[in-house]
Amino acid sequence: MTIESYIEQKFPDLSHGTTEVQGEALRQLTVCNACRYCEGICAVFPAIQLRRLLDSADADYLSSLCHSCGACYYDCQYVPPHEFSINVPAIMAQLREESYARHVWPSFMAPMFRRNGLKIALLTALAVSIFLLGFILMVDPSVLFASGSEEGAFYRAMPHNVMALLFGGVFLFAIVATALSIRAFWLATGSGGKLDWLSLWRASKDVAQLRYLDGGGMGCMHKDDTPSNERRVYHHFTVYGFLLCLASTSCATIMHYVFGIEAPYPFLSPTVILGTLGGIGLIIGPVGLLRAKREKDSALKASTSSGMDVAFIVMLLLTSVTGLALMLLRATPAMGLLLAVHLGVVFALFLTMPYGKFVHGFYRYAALIRYAHERQ
Repeated sequence: MTIESYIEQKFPDLSHGTTEVQGEALRQLTVCNACRYCEGICAVFPAIQLRRLLDSADADYLSSLCHSCGACYYDCQYVPPHEFSINVPAIMAQLREESYARHVWPSFMAPMFRRNGLKIALLTALAVSIFLLGFILMVDPSVLFASGSEEGAFYRAMPHNVMALLFGGVFLFAIVATALSIRAFWLATGSGGKLDWLSLWRASKDVAQLRYLDGGGMGCMHKDDTPSNERRVYHHFTVYGFLLCLASTSCATIMHYVFGIEAPYPFLSPTVILGTLGGIGLIIGPVGLLRAKREKDSALKASTSSGMDVAFIVMLLLTSVTGLALMLLRATPAMGLLLAVHLGVVFALFLTMPYGKFVHGFYRYAALIRYAHERQ
């Protein structure tokens, strides 16, 4: 039976608006709902059991509930070459990419999911870095190779107000675009009204612990079929490294506007300590995640990939590397060049955040909130 005929027969009211990927996901999940062998592995399978009939909105919701641990693939008796051809991790990964593009804001940015997102991010970083270098050369060429360890040295290269306007604007865009995308996902998956404090608390605990990255207790699967918790650990380094860097930026904002102290800050200041710890986390975590992605069984990967799945990880890594280099070498003539490169990478990171792995974390959080509500 073809996917199209299956959708038409099983979901006659939804076939017109159901994509091919959603239809294949519905086919596989219907088999899973009948089998129920994997119900203890993660949240996806208990969530399926709460439904007698699955629809396309459920498919999008369940795809974000899936954490790609791969355990169900190795436990399943219906994986290829069986005629049922069940491969939940792969179809969920493919559906997530489609779902991100479907709910993205603004909608004309959706094609970014179908192009090479990593190249777009890197080219954006390069273009902004060149622009900033040109700005420095136009304002005062001597600043480019001048050391800058004293207070306010960074703003000789670019005035604070210009820097705040440029990067504050792109950061605000990232926040608005991400928020509207999450809202579209929340409403499209039928989650409207399913928000209460208990569900928020349970979902927040699951996110903080990365609970469903444990493969049902054994860990995520790798190409050698050996479960491991490495992927979960690298996610922790990445998430908490990002939060530490965010705390560092917040401290810098307070020091500048409340206490009138300008960057660069002393090595023992809260800003530098938090930023250094976060930067180290954003090297260990992303490097580990990229390695885990490379070593992942090819059978578990989406059949198509836009590049945005790794763009956010790579941009986090580059932001950390350039930021730590700037901190260590700010008293050398390399300060101006490193500042321009670091700011270019940060700009590209902010611009691409709503279209890559950053937004998937919020979609997953939204899915966990709905799942926590359903468990009540």
